[in-house]
Amino acid sequence: MNKDIAIFGAGCFWCTEALFSRLKGVVSVSPGYAGGKSIDPTYEQICSGDTGHAEVTRIEFDPMTIQYENLLDIFFHIHNPTTKNRQGNDVGSQYRSIILYTSKTQKKEARSIMEKLNKDEFSGHIVTEIKPLIKFYEAESYHRKYYIKNSNQPYCQIIISPKISSLRKKYAHRYKVNI
Repeated sequence: MNKDIAIFGAGCFWCTEALFSRLKGVVSVSPGYAGGKSIDPTYEQICSGDTGHAEVTRIEFDPMTIQYENLLDIFFHIHNPTTKNRQGNDVGSQYRSIILYTSKTQKKEARSIMEKLNKDEFSGHIVTEIKPLIKFYEAESYHRKYYIKNSNQPYCQIIISPKISSLRKKYAHRYKVNI
């Protein structure tokens, strides 16, 4: 199987991991940190907002089943790309909207989709950063599969579960039956 990588930050990585892991063609999703300058950051350092890193998800996918542009479309519709350094009650640069590309093709596709959506849907208000991936740092193990392990927790019920329901409705043709 041919695999590719996408790296997106769309607020809390618990949410983005839970959402992208439910898509056909997605092989694996890992929460982590990227986009800043600190080396080997910890969750506590990220929360300070001083590292320059964002909470991101590394999405390994099969481009024969789901293409990068499909992931971009979903990315822009699972969070609010018009709020700077904030997603809902999660506030700080670590929660910013960011696309970290791994190739010139990804950069071109990200800019193209963002420009189209900015014109047609978001009235020119998208603040998503698009920059090259320098290094992805995997998050601590307790963040992995957080929603699956903690789905009854209030944050998961109030924030993540409704997003999963919305994803299932809007992208039913891309939704996995079993995770």
